[in-house]
Formats: sequence, structure tokens, C-alpha cells
Amino acid sequence: MEKLDKKYLWHPFTQMQDWEKEKQVIIESGKGCTLTDIHGKRYIDGVSSLWVTIHGHRKKEIDAAIAAQLKHIAHSTLLGLSNVPAIRLAEKLIKIAPKGLTKVFYSDSGSTSVEIALKIAFQYWQQKGTPYQKKTGFISLTEAYHGDTIGSVSVGGIPLFHTIYKPLLFQTYKIESPHCYRCKYGLSYPDCQNTCFVHAERTIQKYSSVTAALIIEPLVQGAAGMLMQPTGYLRKIRELCTKYNILMIADEVATGFGRTGKMFACEHERVAPDIMCVAKGITGGYLPLAATLTTEDIYAGFLGEYSEFKTFFHGHTYTGNPLACAAAIASIDLYQKENILAKIQPKITELAKGLKQFKALEHVGEIRQKGLMVGIELVKNRITKQPYPPVSKIGINVTAECRKRGLIIRPLGNVIVIMPPLSISLKELNRMLEILYAAIQEVTKHN
Repeated sequence: MEKLDKKYLWHPFTQMQDWEKEKQVIIESGKGCTLTDIHGKRYIDGVSSLWVTIHGHRKKEIDAAIAAQLKHIAHSTLLGLSNVPAIRLAEKLIKIAPKGLTKVFYSDSGSTSVEIALKIAFQYWQQKGTPYQKKTGFISLTEAYHGDTIGSVSVGGIPLFHTIYKPLLFQTYKIESPHCYRCKYGLSYPDCQNTCFVHAERTIQKYSSVTAALIIEPLVQGAAGMLMQPTGYLRKIRELCTKYNILMIADEVATGFGRTGKMFACEHERVAPDIMCVAKGITGGYLPLAATLTTEDIYAGFLGEYSEFKTFFHGHTYTGNPLACAAAIASIDLYQKENILAKIQPKITELAKGLKQFKALEHVGEIRQKGLMVGIELVKNRITKQPYPPVSKIGINVTAECRKRGLIIRPLGNVIVIMPPLSISLKELNRMLEILYAAIQEVTKHN
């Protein structure tokens, strides 16, 4: 199996030259929070198979929902037709979404949900009339990650992922990401009095007349290394978007469906965006599905006579796939059935408690946590905050050590990320932390 993998597969976000040299882990099965490879070795799934397996693997209710849907139909297009699961899921999404969101447009991934949001925002202003047609730009954060399609990369801001594609991208306006550990302004929170917000307002005000929308990952910038926004920052961004007549797009792809302790991160600061993107955990990690939710006002901007061509000309073959929608319905139903949001609160507390011990490790610079989203930044020198150079591969080496000990995680450069299924037990949670602690200790003593 290993030989066939090396012969035929090209893995995403993977340096294949290294992959061909390394000992591979090929997963064969999973149950709950445990993955099993082709050799029978078991691992804790510490990143929810890339942030998606909310309820763990082989959840019987989702298994049953997909099997039941297969008895009806596996796929029917949503272009000019509809299907029962897509309708029922849309209703459920609107009922749990922030107030004011009323319409659902389906796609297949976080990237496409963002791409759709950008196109909707752009077309909305174009169809609103002459005074608004100059609103063609977008504002995003410097450390943003919104996906891998050209539009979503254009509003991204992580040099490692995005710089090489710069000639392909459209121009955007940037505001500094709040990064309290490495503050660009040399200040410390909370004494800084949210200086980053003051600078954000200047940019928003300056470009408001030519900006269609501002896009933001609420509370946590995941791919940037789990960067946490100061309390109140998101709320202030919402207020500025309203003040300067800019649509606010909330990218809840990573933060949605309970990850931060509430169903959606926006709820922590009682924020209602104009457009919201969801994906990843929507089906509990079973099938590719995403959705872009909008307000009634935005939806109404696309209504008109056929000859006006106000239609939103976007879609793909598998939009609103019945199997994926059936899985998502079952997943959402589990939140109420199992009282998930209440049950994860003790886990969040236990995780915070367990993470405190990591401060004793010499090369742990900062620990960032929101709900069950965690980033541990490793530094070569804690006093100066000197980062490890890429050649050290510190994050990769720590995760490799974790695999030896029975834990699957994935780093973001020098930041170790843990994001377990919401269904993880306290015993599994503590075992995960034990393995990670030992791995960091083992690897950093040689660096």
C-alpha cells in the first residue's frame, strides 16, 4: 500500500520529496476519536481529521441518515430543481444561524463558500445602481486564510500560502491582524487599548466608498496559527461595517458548529454578519458540503425579470447533494439530542487546565485557546520570542513524535494545533495532552 501511495498520490499541503522519504501513516478505519492504520496501530484523532469530525468517526445516527437517503436518491441537481434534504437542511441552518440570515446557497468546500460570498457581495452592489457600482473592492486581515481558490486566496494574507500566486490575484485592502504575542506596534494587551482596531478603522474609512465587503474569521484566525482576537474586536468591526456601509462576511468555516464553545463564533459578541460562510464540521466530517448564508436584503438584490439578468450565475454539479445534506441534518440534530454545547464546557475547562502545564516547557512561547481550538507556539528563545527557522522543521518533528506515541495532529509552521472532536472524552483529552507534552519535551531538547 505504501508503494502504491508513493507511485500515484499527490497529497495536499505536503512536501512530496519529504513524503517519499518518511514513514507513512495510512488510515484504514476509525471509531469515535480513534483512527487505526493499515498495520493496526491506533491513534487519537487530535485534529478531527482536519477540523471536521465533530462527533467522531462512525457516528451511528449519521451513518443511518446516509444509508436511509441512499434508498431514495444519491444526487439530483439543484439547478432549476430542488430536493428534500437540501430544503430541510436550509431550514435548520437558518434556525441556528445568527439573527438576520435568511437564505442558504450551497457549495462543496470552505473555499467555494467564500468564493460565493465574494461574488455575491460584488454583484449585489453592481445591481444596486450607479451610486454603488464603484464598490468593487474587499478588505481582509493580513494573516487571513479563506481558502485555496483564486478569489479566496486574493483575500488571504499568509505569505507562505499566498505569495507565489500574487500575479493571479485581484487587489485587496489589508488591515493588521490582532496578534498580541507579536504585536506590530510593540504594545501589550490590554494596555494597548486596542490600537490595532484604531488602525483598522482608518483603513476601513479610507476605502469604504470603493469596498463591497470586509471578510473576517470571527475570534480565531485558524491557519495563521490560532491567532485570537481581543475581546470586543469582532463587535467593533461589525459596527464599522455598518457605519461605513460595507457588507460584513463572517468566515465561520473553521470556527462554526461548536468549535469555540458556541454554535458560531459570532455569538460570543452578539454579532450578525451580512453573509456567513460555513463548511468543515457541517456534515460531521462525512461528506463535502458548504453553505453561504445571506440576509433577505442581499437576496432581494438578485430578484428581477429574466431579461434583467440579475441571476446569480454560480453553482456546481453537486450543489445541495442529497447525501451530504442528509448527513448535515443528522449532525445538526445531534446538538440538541446530545446537548453537545453544554457537554463540551467541562472539556473546554479541562483543556485549559491541562494546557497550563505546558508553560513549564522552555520552548513554549504562547498558548492560545478558544473553546476546543488550540495553538501552541514553539520558539527557539522564549525571552526574545525568536522563532525556530524553517530548516529546523520543529512543528513537523513534534507531530512525527506524537504519531510514534499514538496521536495524530498537524502543525502550522512552529505552531502546534490541537482541535479534537467535540465528542472526545476527558480521558482521551488528558491522554492527548500527555502525549503532546512528552513530544514537545523530547523534540525541543535537541533544538
